[in-house]
Amino acid sequence: MFTGIVEELGEVTAVENLGDASRFRLRGPVVTEGAQHGDSIAVNGVCLTVVEHEGDEFTADVMAETLLRSSLGALAVGSRVNLERPTAVGARLGGHIVQGHVDGTGQVLARTPSENWEIVRISLPAELTRYVVEKGSITVDGISLTVVEAGTDYFTVSLIPTTLALTTLGRKQPGDPVNLEVDVIAKYVERLLGDRAQGATK
Repeated sequence: MFTGIVEELGEVTAVENLGDASRFRLRGPVVTEGAQHGDSIAVNGVCLTVVEHEGDEFTADVMAETLLRSSLGALAVGSRVNLERPTAVGARLGGHIVQGHVDGTGQVLARTPSENWEIVRISLPAELTRYVVEKGSITVDGISLTVVEAGTDYFTVSLIPTTLALTTLGRKQPGDPVNLEVDVIAKYVERLLGDRAQGATK
């Protein structure tokens, strides 16, 4: 489990095409400290498994399904990525519960700068609209954010200077893809209420 609090801005240092998968090598001095084979690291909100670790770099294999359903397929050498290690038991939950299982992708639609923050508008796939509410939580490229406005096909978030400086959202431009993970609690509630309604009709 992750919390959506990005630990560092890493970098893709190599991409190897494996046919039905890709192998990424990524640099991240913070997240690689003490890393071992089999550990999980979230890369732009996608939970990946460490295959190899050397120095301040690690490699991870990404299946074709993940490449198609997330924005990882657009990564190239030099791309910057948000990195986070799983939260430790007993640690503070600074963001919200994040699984690292991307529900879909959106695109940055617009950026509106202000003196002390920036509003970013992001497109929202139709199948995810019902899970996104104003003042609710959403994960964008692995960053736990609060929804400012929830439209039928978009939402907005307000970014403070720290988020702009230390994550990929400070660099994303209109048209760029982002990974989206909705609040898992909303999905569980929907499933439970659906099962309850079905039981009532039997």
